[in-house]
Amino acid sequence: MELYVPRRRGVMLVLSSPSGAGKTTISRKLLERDSELRMSVSVTTRPKRPGEVQGRDYHFIDLTQFELMRNRHELLEWAKVFGNYYGTPRGPVADALNQGSDVLFDIDWQGTQQLAEHARADLVSVFVLPPSTAELERRLRGRAQDSDEVVQQRMEKAADEMTHYEEYDYILINRDIDESVVAVQSILNAERKRRHRQIGLNDFVKALREGQ
Repeated sequence: MELYVPRRRGVMLVLSSPSGAGKTTISRKLLERDSELRMSVSVTTRPKRPGEVQGRDYHFIDLTQFELMRNRHELLEWAKVFGNYYGTPRGPVADALNQGSDVLFDIDWQGTQQLAEHARADLVSVFVLPPSTAELERRLRGRAQDSDEVVQQRMEKAADEMTHYEEYDYILINRDIDESVVAVQSILNAERKRRHRQIGLNDFVKALREGQ
């Protein structure tokens, strides 16, 4: 009997949360620790922020380009957030999954719903909650990126976003970043072992039963 070499289809791992709850920091640490995980780089119409790099953080495009991609069905999901458009290019994600690589998504509940419509079997979704409303506001103000008006808008939006927690596979209350990273890594490791993602497993088990 030939040695069975485990192969699998990749996982689409979604992290969603209200702004400031910690999903971006968790995502960054996951990518540092897991060589099989890659970040889905979204397209967006919003301007670059200080320190952001084209093609690494986002593909920054204009509205016309975005609408062309959307009309050609080149986006797995898209959404309008605070007046700007965001979307996930379909091609790179499909290639990664077919090669057995896992793709990490930092998107909101709207995008997650669209991914579930198009590729539910590949999707694993985690919603990150803050430990308290006061802590969420503290984190938002601590970033020193937004005015008081924008912080208030984000707090109001957070209240609405949190109503969608029931749509997610897993819920994580982010009290400590390192503990949260370990929790998400455990989820990912378990999901990688799901039977429907294992390629060639049926033939391997059949051979075992036949005594090979």
